[in-house]
Amino acid sequence: MGARAEDAGRRRAAGRAVGRRQERDRLTVPQGLAALSLDALASVAYGPEAIVVVLAVAGSQGLGFTLPVTLAIVVLLAALTFSYRQVIAAFPNGGGAYAVAGRHLGRRLSLVAAASLIIDYVLNVAVSVSAGVAALTSAFPALYGDRVPLCVIVLGLITAVNLYGVAESAKVMIAPTVVFVAAIAAVVVAGLVRRTPVVPPVHPTASAVSAVGVLLLMRAFASGCSALTGVEAIANAVPTFRTPRARRAQRTEVALGALLGAMLIGLSLLIGKFHVAPSGTKTVLAQLTEASLGHNAGFYVVQFATMTLLALAANTSFGGMPVLASLLARDNHLPHVFGLRADRQVYRYGVVVLAAAALVLLVVAEGDTQKLVPVFAIGVFIGFTLSQAGMVRHWHLDRGSGWRWRAAVNGLGALLTFAALVIELVSKFGEGGWLVFAAVAVLVAVFESVHRTYRRIGAALHLGEVPARPEPCHTVVVVPVGAVNLLTSEAISAALSLGDEVRAVTVVHPEDRDARSADEVHAAWNAWRPGVPLTVLHSRTRSLTRPFVDHLRALAAQERQDRIVVLIPEMHLPRPWQRLLQNQRGAVLDRAVRRHTDAVICRLRFRIHLGH
Repeated sequence: MGARAEDAGRRRAAGRAVGRRQERDRLTVPQGLAALSLDALASVAYGPEAIVVVLAVAGSQGLGFTLPVTLAIVVLLAALTFSYRQVIAAFPNGGGAYAVAGRHLGRRLSLVAAASLIIDYVLNVAVSVSAGVAALTSAFPALYGDRVPLCVIVLGLITAVNLYGVAESAKVMIAPTVVFVAAIAAVVVAGLVRRTPVVPPVHPTASAVSAVGVLLLMRAFASGCSALTGVEAIANAVPTFRTPRARRAQRTEVALGALLGAMLIGLSLLIGKFHVAPSGTKTVLAQLTEASLGHNAGFYVVQFATMTLLALAANTSFGGMPVLASLLARDNHLPHVFGLRADRQVYRYGVVVLAAAALVLLVVAEGDTQKLVPVFAIGVFIGFTLSQAGMVRHWHLDRGSGWRWRAAVNGLGALLTFAALVIELVSKFGEGGWLVFAAVAVLVAVFESVHRTYRRIGAALHLGEVPARPEPCHTVVVVPVGAVNLLTSEAISAALSLGDEVRAVTVVHPEDRDARSADEVHAAWNAWRPGVPLTVLHSRTRSLTRPFVDHLRALAAQERQDRIVVLIPEMHLPRPWQRLLQNQRGAVLDRAVRRHTDAVICRLRFRIHLGH
């Protein structure tokens, strides 16, 4: 009694230790910012510039609207931050737009949201990696011709880190994130304090090719909204946080919104103060850095921090997309393998598929960021709009305290994101925007096909029904053998414990040497006397599988047994290179039996310990 209690205590202690180790593999708030927010934080390197590029066609008058457009984007950011904070509380198992749309807008729209988010995750990896490599090749022009191999190397490193574990990757990302945020803060503070720029930036021309109008401002707003990609990743990955998961995820979302909003407003103030215009050789951020800090060591620190964070921003997708894929797998819309965690709390299959898809895009686009950017933000705004609309319905159904103003905030967010989506699509349709909608349609079709297949499998297995009472059946175990040895002995012993009747089968060829080998096998078998009959099959075509499959079919045609089990014995050598020496007959038989018969297959792997 005391021993059993002691064993139970040890098991409970071991379980608690495993639980603590698994909890340590999850994210804190700083790690969540580093693992899931790099995409949004790094967007300050190209978001303000996207606004400036659009407004520059109206000259200095158009650039004067940089701050108002940025403030509109920050208002939308605040609405999204608040909305996703509520999403996290309402959906603590993650899913973001997918979970919200699934509950309040229907299954079909939830699949549209999931497909758009997956596309955005893949594009984010490709754009972030290519942008980081572009910053490197700008500093070292000799590497420009090698940008595709460099993209592959960077992508491979990020993938390897994430396969090791999201918490470990988050720890790696904390230092670059802190350096980048501190560098941008230094640029903003120094620029606001300084009266005149250290290095004069490129100034806008007095002439304008377009007037400032609503359409131009909407285009600038839509282009600048590329800075909001990644805001939803935290809500999608709530299960990766430490307990209390929802509360930590909410704090991370608020911290992201505050940091991103402050940096966007600060940089826009500097753009207006220093009258910065687009340049063909320097980014807007580089011009602001030179104007605030000068062309010195501080300038290179900011540029290197920006390059590093752009490359690492892909980590946002590696943190969010595998979790979203696991939720789709749980709902039978993706293969269940995407829901399997590795030993370090990683959805490994989701990580690998995401990396492979991004690799294809990088190779096809030849590592050119400008070929990927036109379709970058379209997918995420589909998810934004559906998530906001779903939360409006959520408040109407919940009708808790303050539900009217909460629904109003989400409704405003839905209108703003939908307007941005329309502008993005209209302005970028000919540049590849239509491909996003085509890809969404294809993914939704795949989700539906997988779901139908799982539904048929469930019907075939009578899931949800009480099965008939189990009854014993007569089982014949067939063991393919090649010689009398220890492997054969182990296989026959296992077969005798599995079935009512055991038969050994060997295949020989009608040649003198093989015939003598068959005689030797008969002699050895009779000398061994295992109590199991040996059947010799002759193959005229030197095929191993055809006579064996024909024998199984003939055996199945008899009415004396209910089930046939094929037990295939195999050696398992200790080293991978030693396994190359095996003849692989077990795998060949396995494929043939599965393809042509209904027999149950068991592969018995016997470990061989080789001496020195």
